[in-house]
Amino acid sequence: MIKRTLFISNPHHLALRNGQLQISDKSGLVLKTAPVEDLGFLVLDHPQISFTMKLVEELNEYNVATIFCDSKHMPSSMLLPLDAHYIQSELFRAQISASEPLKKNLWKQTIEAKIKNQARLLDKLGKNSTQLKSIAKTIKSGDSDNREGFAARLYWLALLGKDFTRDRYGEPPNNFLNYGYILLRSAVARALSGSGLLSTLGIHHRNRYNAFCLADDIMEPYRPYVDEIAYDLNEKYPDTFMLAKEHKAELLQLMAMDVKIGESKRPLMIALSQTTASLARCFSGEQRKINYPIFE
Repeated sequence: MIKRTLFISNPHHLALRNGQLQISDKSGLVLKTAPVEDLGFLVLDHPQISFTMKLVEELNEYNVATIFCDSKHMPSSMLLPLDAHYIQSELFRAQISASEPLKKNLWKQTIEAKIKNQARLLDKLGKNSTQLKSIAKTIKSGDSDNREGFAARLYWLALLGKDFTRDRYGEPPNNFLNYGYILLRSAVARALSGSGLLSTLGIHHRNRYNAFCLADDIMEPYRPYVDEIAYDLNEKYPDTFMLAKEHKAELLQLMAMDVKIGESKRPLMIALSQTTASLARCFSGEQRKINYPIFE
């Protein structure tokens, strides 16, 4: 079942009552309720939002990714459960003991899937993808010659033109991309937690200051889904520097986008769980290939 995403940007009080998230204004008037078990993501974007610890306990129980935004209204932190899988310690051990050849092979699969999906997005938008398709066929174990970086330069040039530079603090549509990637990263971290994996231990990313290295790895083939939304937003709202509620609402639709894995289609947040579950099986030796999406 697809989980709901709630975005709250007013100074409301959140509490738990009979298994329901109860949203009230400061006077105590109940404005809305929603079953906690139906939630996948809760985005909180106001400094005066308050909530009860009992609600936090229930959100953790159902593995709801609770995302907190900073003073610039950008997602900055996330609440995730520490114990979300019945054999978590066993999966942790398999993940920690994964061999270097296995991790290099998994990264090769990841980069191949990413570049192929980037090429498919270019095809969908009527742009030239020939070079990316050729690069996807030449990825070596561990992407030892960084074909990912070369493909990225060609991809952004084809997608947004020679005047665009992908930079966290750069010109629009970097702002749309930033917001979407943070949401995607949160969704991947939630799925990894639900599959009993430790987001800190990556297969390629190894930054000592990054607590979500594995999430950064696994999100790569899913990035074109964010790119498509950001591209459309940039077409509708060119040169937009400040993200408004309507922009964020469109980016939050990411979680419900149709994603194809194999012969089946499912919402992105469910597809992520399939991907991370397959990764767990790769670590435990039950299968050799990660189930990544095929962009359409």
